[in-house]
Amino acid sequence: MEITAIETKTFEQMQKRFADFFHSIKDLCGNDRDRETWLTNTDICALLKISKRTLQSYRDVGILPFSQIGHKCYYKTSDIEQFINQHIKEKSNEK
Repeated sequence: MEITAIETKTFEQMQKRFADFFHSIKDLCGNDRDRETWLTNTDICALLKISKRTLQSYRDVGILPFSQIGHKCYYKTSDIEQFINQHIKEKSNEK
């Protein structure tokens, strides 16, 4: 094991830079309250009580916005809420 000695002033500068970097990253990521929750295909199918094929159709037609990472699809909760509200309005207009 090697020990490296540095001046106190240099160490304090390094600490300040790490702290600044940490705060910059925290600002970029936002607060936990500002973060959007993402749901998976399984979550959406259970929530909307639809099949995976119906969900695929919604994606294909563009009814339901999604993001894809690799082979997995993710949905913002705000988009799902908007979809549900729109669907409720359409149903009430039909009656």
